[in-house]
Amino acid sequence: MSNFVFVLDTHKRPLNPIHPCVARQLLNTGKAAVFRRYPFTIILKEARPDAPVQDLELKLDPGSKVTGIAIKQGNRILFGAELQHRGMQIKDALLSRRSLRRGRRNRKTRYRKARFLNRTRPDGWLAPSLQHRVLTIMTWVRRFMRLAPIGSIVQELVRFDTQLMQNVEISGVQYQQGELQGYEIREYLLEKWNRKCAYCSVENVPLEIEHIHPRSKGGSDRVSNLALACHDCNQSKGNQDIRDFLAGKPDLLNRILKQAKSPLKDASAVNSTRWALFNALKATGLPVITGTGGQTKFNRTRLELPKAHWLDAACVGQVESLEILISKPLLIAAKGHGTRQMCGTDKYGFPTRHRSRVQIHKGFQTGDIVTATVTAGKKIGSYVGRVLCRASGSFDIATTTGRVAGISHKYGKPIHRKDGYSYGF
Repeated sequence: MSNFVFVLDTHKRPLNPIHPCVARQLLNTGKAAVFRRYPFTIILKEARPDAPVQDLELKLDPGSKVTGIAIKQGNRILFGAELQHRGMQIKDALLSRRSLRRGRRNRKTRYRKARFLNRTRPDGWLAPSLQHRVLTIMTWVRRFMRLAPIGSIVQELVRFDTQLMQNVEISGVQYQQGELQGYEIREYLLEKWNRKCAYCSVENVPLEIEHIHPRSKGGSDRVSNLALACHDCNQSKGNQDIRDFLAGKPDLLNRILKQAKSPLKDASAVNSTRWALFNALKATGLPVITGTGGQTKFNRTRLELPKAHWLDAACVGQVESLEILISKPLLIAAKGHGTRQMCGTDKYGFPTRHRSRVQIHKGFQTGDIVTATVTAGKKIGSYVGRVLCRASGSFDIATTTGRVAGISHKYGKPIHRKDGYSYGF
């Protein structure tokens, strides 16, 4: 079943989300109208002072690439979403800009004195690719607060307790020797080794924690000496040193040794932004509850739920039981609002094209979600997706199955105006 539908009263105040069947009945009888397409929201046409309002819980599982979102009422999950970030696109764009500027300076066309040592960064500064994650999550938190009666927020604050994994005697004996200790380490290793066997790359099988340098030969329990292996590979390796076990596979040996010592990039990104996000959530005025990544996996395993970002969000914090009332989350992908660059360049930095200042063509703007029913020509059919506009009126539509080019504007009808995101299920 799809997500529950958000409801606003006649004064745009949020009410309890309702079942899609109830929303469909209100729309068919003319008692409500569509207020927003993504996430689907209706607004009542008549005042209902007796409409129930119950505080909901917004749960977040922040990730480097995807953030899981769930809305909980009691022990029922009414809404789920997965927010895809564009941090790597921002990083690539900044690297491209830096190379273009450096090329201009090196061509002896400097027009001002160099300024390299007169810039200071404020306290709490984050790189743009990291700050984007915080700002995007906060955009959707505030959006959900306008659409639903959110009473509290639950955030997964600590993704991996790296100090605990490096030294199991650091503090908190009951916590370290309890059930969550193994989940912290195993979840870290699953992320680091891409949920595959380090030796044969097999997936979707039970994986065992394996010591790269055997303990019987002086190997430690540090996380840098741990890998994941399937049962057959773990038994075949036994207590051999990895250099002896992979003597005939030098490429695989070098890859494993390099990956074992490399830091987890995604985990570093999450750890860098966790406190900035936590402080931003506290600024909303709602109570913020936190949990750890190991606790999330423990709850998901105990409840026998599949691995998914929105289900991870539902399992953040203290969870006794869950009733999942939906099957498909709303997929949200950050696309940005375009670029201010007026002159497009090739890979060497030379100008190749000019960008018009006019963004709205025939009543449409690039990024709008439209539905187009083509009745004539070679592309007869119905299409739904983000539109790419041209001044000529011949548009492209990016659908879930691919990009369709050459759709006339006269067949298009906007269903959701550009807001910097694309949506799917």
